Amino acid sequence: MSSPGRRTLRRRLGLERSPLRRPIDRIQRWIALALLLFTVAAAPPAALWCAGLAHDAGTRAERAERASRHQVTATVTAVGGVGSRGDRYVHETVRATWTAPGGGAREGTLPGWRDVRAGQTTRIWVDARGQVAPRPRPHSRTVTDTVYAGVAAALAAGAPSLLGYLLLRRRCDRRRDAMWDAAWARMDADAGRNHPF
Repeated sequence: MSSPGRRTLRRRLGLERSPLRRPIDRIQRWIALALLLFTVAAAPPAALWCAGLAHDAGTRAERAERASRHQVTATVTAVGGVGSRGDRYVHETVRATWTAPGGGAREGTLPGWRDVRAGQTTRIWVDARGQVAPRPRPHSRTVTDTVYAGVAAALAAGAPSLLGYLLLRRRCDRRRDAMWDAAWARMDADAGRNHPF
């Protein structure tokens, strides 16, 4: 980076000495830099730790659901069940029968589909007792939850630093306002003493 570029960066960061910059400004900049470094140091470990916990929990849930849920073939016995709209193409529910994993016959209500007729078959997921269950958790959901957990942890790690900086800035702004008021008062007093009339 060129020397003028370095000076520009130092000036923008508030690290370059200037007669217009007061000690309170430099203190605010150094504390802000310390808070930023703390966030940069704390956010990645927090994100990795929370992402790891979310991934482990999701993987365990995947395995448990795959072990306890089974796919079976259901046969439609009646169309236009509870909640049917009466449309000849779409029925909200159908009645169907299927065989439970243990061998017993089960009957229940399933969501319908277009052009469904009695006698058609479809694959459904059931639990160990043969009751209709959601499909097992997909791995993509585990990955999504892992990413969300990592991002949320990183944001949470940065929140105290942001709050600390906002409080610091508010206090420094009050101090600067008081210094400006005192300076204006001194200038007014000096102008009054030096006024010829």
